[in-house]
Amino acid sequence: MAIPKETVEQILQAAHIEEVVGEFVTLKKRGSNMWGNCPFHNEKTPSFSVNPARNIFKCFGCGKAGDSAKFLMEHEHFTYPEALRYLAKKYNIKIEEKQQTAEEIMQQSIREKMFNINEFADKYFVDTLWNTEEGKSIGLEYFRERGYFDPIIEKFHLGYNPAKWDAFTEHAKKNGYSDELLEQIGLSIKGQNGLYDRYHGRVMFPIHSLTGRVIGFGGRILTNDKKSPKYQNSPESEIYDKKQTLYGIYFAKNAIAKQDECILVEGYFDVLRMHQIGIENVVASSGTSLTMEQIRLVKRYTKNITMLYDGDAAGIHAALRGTDMILSEGMNVHVVVLPPEHDPDTFGKEFSVEYVSNYLKENAKDFIRFKTELLLKDAENDPIKRGQVIRDIVETISVIPDSIFRITYVKECSRLLDMPEQTLTNELNKILRAKMKKTLGIEDNVVPETETTTVPKQEETVEEQLPAGYYQERELVKLLLMYGKEMIVDERIDEEGQRIYEQVSVAQFIIDDLKNDGFVFTNAVNKKIFDIFDHAIDEGPIPEGHYFTSNEDETIAQLAVDLLFSPYKLDKWDKYSIFVKQEENNLRNTVLSSLYRYKDLIIEDRRKAVEEELKTTENLDDQLILLKRKKDLDDIRMQINKVLGTVIVK
Repeated sequence: MAIPKETVEQILQAAHIEEVVGEFVTLKKRGSNMWGNCPFHNEKTPSFSVNPARNIFKCFGCGKAGDSAKFLMEHEHFTYPEALRYLAKKYNIKIEEKQQTAEEIMQQSIREKMFNINEFADKYFVDTLWNTEEGKSIGLEYFRERGYFDPIIEKFHLGYNPAKWDAFTEHAKKNGYSDELLEQIGLSIKGQNGLYDRYHGRVMFPIHSLTGRVIGFGGRILTNDKKSPKYQNSPESEIYDKKQTLYGIYFAKNAIAKQDECILVEGYFDVLRMHQIGIENVVASSGTSLTMEQIRLVKRYTKNITMLYDGDAAGIHAALRGTDMILSEGMNVHVVVLPPEHDPDTFGKEFSVEYVSNYLKENAKDFIRFKTELLLKDAENDPIKRGQVIRDIVETISVIPDSIFRITYVKECSRLLDMPEQTLTNELNKILRAKMKKTLGIEDNVVPETETTTVPKQEETVEEQLPAGYYQERELVKLLLMYGKEMIVDERIDEEGQRIYEQVSVAQFIIDDLKNDGFVFTNAVNKKIFDIFDHAIDEGPIPEGHYFTSNEDETIAQLAVDLLFSPYKLDKWDKYSIFVKQEENNLRNTVLSSLYRYKDLIIEDRRKAVEEELKTTENLDDQLILLKRKKDLDDIRMQINKVLGTVIVK
């Protein structure tokens, strides 16, 4: 189904960029814009900005930019129609879609097909759980016996896949899904007798993306079959990457941002239990070792992680493995270890939310205290082991990017280990120097030959390769985008020599002026935007900025965002009786100045070309023609610069 153009316009105007982006990135207001850490590349200092007034975003680090739909396409890997449907649903806009052609259906991306079949499977598993005898007596009863209430089962879309080997596979094939897609997404497995269900006889846990789309599944077996793994998870695919996924993040992200803390657990049931007792800022790594990608996913919402693990040896060592990675991202980490007989699921089942919350607060240990107490217990009175423990702890401190925090932790470590602070500082500096050498590729005992190093010849810079008037051309495009519909006074002389004043749009003023003098933009994208305005002047209406930032032509959309996005805004100086001239305060003069400067540079470039041609022309008549052309260009430049108030030095 295709979305009508007028509906697309309605969706994009309704979508507030700060609300859309705010679901994935923690934003803080600074001036007229909002800032946060970029979700598209790893950074410690925010360079990602959202401009609510113009409904666009831009990262000044990696360059990603666009409107709400573009953000979802980049972040969630949506197609353009998928992004529009997501926004329409979010803002309660009804889409009356036109029927797709067979060719359009064929062109659907493999990602879109994968999302579709996962949604289909999710509905099937949920329906089987609630509406079949097998589902109710086995799957639903299992969840209820474990103490899960119906609202939680419904909230997380828990389901059941029948014990029959190919129940889901046959159902999917009857509904038009191909064997190839079923195998590719991992819902079915190819055996000697054809396809069969990966999850037959299991209760199902759908895994959601940040936007709530089903990207994969986890299935738990309900029998004691030792030949089959207890949990079976989706294989990685175009839409599911385990390293970048946290179970429950869709349901937890708002609570994490609000409470400025994320509680990290290990399994599906741990997340369900915490949510059921009212602690919702909880996610799980779902049986995989914690990854840097998962940590950075949490970092979008908070810098504070509390690791809640089982009290057994495996749980403790899992906590130890994760602390260094979390610290290296400049985040704060605390560890809570439960009593040996409990995991988060059983702990939450046995005790009230008040008890669990208090336990978390009272038993959360800073990583230094946790690691020191744990490792020293193993070392006991062995001085060699003690030395290894100290070095291990200092190694952990060395991964912290902030030097002030490193110093603070060294002081704390000195107190806990009863060791001189200077000794620990010396060891820390030694580790940091070794890391720096490794980063720079410097081997020990090798002095880099700096004195004899020759500086390579620099290539011609980008600026030197740019055509004349490049930046002035961009400035005119920016004025069209920002003020195209604004009205200014045009002053001209009619055929009878009378001075006439009339109001025209900025777009018409610029377009007519350039066309009358025969100037054409040299940059292809600038020319596209020029042509759109030129057509709009004749046909109407003149488009606004969002028409370009949401344009289907990627080159137009990218340039529009780059030109429209200004991270700075003048303060309200007038309240201090300081008055600053801004573009909009004197729009006509700004437009005229930009036009004249653009023309001046183009004419100067033409004048230089004539001078170069004169050097190689021997024919006298040709020389006279070139000299006349040069004089005309000089006269025009003189007039332009007279208006601009500048002087040409010959």
